[in-house]
Amino acid sequence: MKVRHLNCGTMRLPTGVDVVCHVLLIETDRGLVLVDSGFGLEDVAQPARRIGASRRLLRPVLDPDETAARQVEYLGFRRADVRHIITTHFDADHIGGLSDFPHATVHTTAAEYLGAVANPTLRERMRFRTSQWSHDPAIVQHEPDGEKWRGFAAAKELTDIAPGIVLLALPGHTRGHAAVAVDAGHRWVLHAGDAFYHPGTLDGRSHVPAVLSGMETAIAWNVKQVRDNHARLAELCRRNDPDLLLVCAHDPALLEHARATE
Repeated sequence: MKVRHLNCGTMRLPTGVDVVCHVLLIETDRGLVLVDSGFGLEDVAQPARRIGASRRLLRPVLDPDETAARQVEYLGFRRADVRHIITTHFDADHIGGLSDFPHATVHTTAAEYLGAVANPTLRERMRFRTSQWSHDPAIVQHEPDGEKWRGFAAAKELTDIAPGIVLLALPGHTRGHAAVAVDAGHRWVLHAGDAFYHPGTLDGRSHVPAVLSGMETAIAWNVKQVRDNHARLAELCRRNDPDLLLVCAHDPALLEHARATE
């Protein structure tokens, strides 16, 4: 499978910190697959309705050319070629592009579906934007358990999409947050979503901007789980496996490194 690394939403956070929405575009023999979708064309057109008050903090650029829909088309594909979208979680900056691919099947964990769609708490109702799935996509719920992947006990290979795509349960940022591992042939790419925001969280070698660490704690569904995920991912980072690329959703340096080594 060929894996492309897209930025589907630049955000200019306070104190001059710029972040991205790192999306994977996977070419399989069964069609295209996205991991997350970043902001979409409807977000560009209707930011107040689609993103809500959080746009005041996130300050997304909302450039239509950054949307997954436009980038897929610029690469010579049709939007209809995107058959599946695997979400790390249901925050607006990760699923805003779903409506640009109305015929794609959306994949998430059962816990995330419960917390965002089926039975959200008051806190979750304030967080998630129902307008993001008002186009009524086909949503498949998964229970990542019973398998292991590089020390992660709660995993599930999504063979119905394509062999070599694995969903890993990493709750904490949201109730059902997940990571996605993809076998790109020459290496595995592990997209950790928002399980961490900055590489300094894992390697300890660089300063993590206060706005990122503050946001991570403030919006976490379960702070202890977030910290546990940091520890597990830091251990993976220290191993420095030559056949593994570890990325997150929002760090621009990790995105550029991934692009340079595609």
